[in-house]
Amino acid sequence: MKTIGLLGGMSWESTAEYYRILNQETARRLGGLASAPVLLHSVNFSEIHSLLGMEEWEAIAAHLGWLGRGLRLAGADFLLICTNTMHRVAEEVEMAAELPVLHIGDATLQEVTRQGLDCVGLLGTRPTMEQEFLRDRMQKQGVEVVIPEETDRELVHRVIFEELCRGVVREESRAAFARIVQGLGRAGARGVVLGCTEIPMLLRPEDVDLPLVDTTRAHALAALDRAGVAAANAGA
Repeated sequence: MKTIGLLGGMSWESTAEYYRILNQETARRLGGLASAPVLLHSVNFSEIHSLLGMEEWEAIAAHLGWLGRGLRLAGADFLLICTNTMHRVAEEVEMAAELPVLHIGDATLQEVTRQGLDCVGLLGTRPTMEQEFLRDRMQKQGVEVVIPEETDRELVHRVIFEELCRGVVREESRAAFARIVQGLGRAGARGVVLGCTEIPMLLRPEDVDLPLVDTTRAHALAALDRAGVAAANAGA
């Protein structure tokens, strides 16, 4: 099996979910005491968040690239950036680390396609919703992407950083997200991409009428496929 390098801590709440999914799914596929071949570097998110607030993308890319290079030297075969937002600099990180990055957008698109969705809503941080690095990957494959109105984008962004990244889950925020999903459905979305790795902590399938695409889970499962973690009877 190949070793998965995780660039995590953005936030640690969702990185813990990556670690749980990777290991639970490895045990399910392989049985016994099997667990995932993982190397993790968890950053101090307050430093990254400060750079994000100033839109210092070059500094973020340089820092994550340097950390990715360390994971390569430690034995990682490829990288996972455990957050949607930082995929804004995925290509730069890949070049600096000299190690392939498994893009969360590719894993998400695979799940969107599997669910047969040709138009999806997108929830995430403001950069994820408003910039092109995730949306383009889907639109280039014929999947239409719709995003919330300005005031709702601000609400989603605020809840992510002020609540979910701190492990806080509020019922009023769940209700607000469910309302926003309804609006995306009225705008034509046939499903909704949870384009922030913390959102699955808040929004559950039973909270809404549209199917949800969990980017955290899709990314983690794609990583296990890339690592060669396959069920013993997968080829039978």
